Amino acid sequence: MKKLIVIISIIGIISLLNGGDKNQSEKMKYVHAAGTEIVAPDGNPLFLRGIGLGNWLVQEGYMFKFGPANSPRLVKSVISELIGPANARRFWQKYYENYITREDIFFIKNSGLNHIRVPFNYRLFTPEEYPEVWLDLGFEIFDRLVAWCKEAQLYIIFDMHCAPGGQTGDNIDDSWGWPWLYENEECQDRTARVWQKIAERYHNEPIVIGYDLLNEPIPHWEEFQKYNSRLEPLYKKIVKAIREVDQNHIVFIGGRRWDTRFDIFGPPFDDNAAYTFHKYWSEVVQDSIQEYLDFREKYQVPIWMGESGENTDAWIDSLSTLMEKNNIGYCYWPYKKIDSERGMVSVVKPKYYEEIEEYTKKLGKTFKEIRQAKPSLNHVQQALDEYLENIRLEKCVINKEFIKAMHPITKQSK
Repeated sequence: MKKLIVIISIIGIISLLNGGDKNQSEKMKYVHAAGTEIVAPDGNPLFLRGIGLGNWLVQEGYMFKFGPANSPRLVKSVISELIGPANARRFWQKYYENYITREDIFFIKNSGLNHIRVPFNYRLFTPEEYPEVWLDLGFEIFDRLVAWCKEAQLYIIFDMHCAPGGQTGDNIDDSWGWPWLYENEECQDRTARVWQKIAERYHNEPIVIGYDLLNEPIPHWEEFQKYNSRLEPLYKKIVKAIREVDQNHIVFIGGRRWDTRFDIFGPPFDDNAAYTFHKYWSEVVQDSIQEYLDFREKYQVPIWMGESGENTDAWIDSLSTLMEKNNIGYCYWPYKKIDSERGMVSVVKPKYYEEIEEYTKKLGKTFKEIRQAKPSLNHVQQALDEYLENIRLEKCVINKEFIKAMHPITKQSK
């Protein structure tokens, strides 16, 4: 009897080992985490150089120059007020089609970058008011993007910029002025479900690197610090839902305080995880990133700078040098916005657009004041129609010095 138990145990161990080999072999088909490195399917370390597609699927008022209309819903309110809901629907349909096209994807790839970070609003997949309803729009956009990126061989990281309830309580997550995500279990369950749906859809797509679970959670304001201890348990819940359908892709875990602090994290709870931080407007010195390097060394996990930019070309050039010196892949922000050199390309401001900018300053006034402040419908329509054309890559201005500052890989430098 004892011999039989030993034989069964050995068979079980061999079976487990074979299963482990199979899982490991499957994992090697995708970009994955291995020790402190992010590794390409060919087994070599993959140093990430990328750009974030800000303002496409998450509209930010400052990229429209809309002043106080700074969140996606406020931006959309401005457009609806100016041209009416039916015309607004047509505007946004064309906007999604024109803002990022196949040409943009190939331009990014040919500029020497190897990945994009794609911010999205969960409402593209399920309407806020109806938790059990699933929309086609988000997947239609993602499917189109995945096809282009596979053709161009440009990697993708999906980024939930706007989570149910809101993870920041500020304009960037399209919330209602408070991070209700940490207060409400329904919002947490819904966040996990959205990620699970996305992971189920793309679990076998090698062009997808992984999932940036929550953008810039928990701001620095004192009243929000009570949520710090709730962040890692929430990440565990989301990852558990993802791993039920997708063992292949990296989960990117961002720190508290706008993705800048790792001090709330314990040992890694997933063997295909990377930790991500953002860096803006700080001095470019070794000490400014030492916390992340120490974390990487302590826990033997990869780290990735998921956002930085909105600064001078010289500052970005210095930061790129620092990241390369310390073997930290990076992704700058943003790819495209109106009338600005702080991005890869700049959208030319249309005629009469200043009238729309001026109108947005009336946000929060009475309906009577709003009616009186509205510019000419003809001017508005002309400006918006021109804007929809100007956001196409062929109409944009290429910011060559910004691209150079990102240290793209060129044929000469390979």
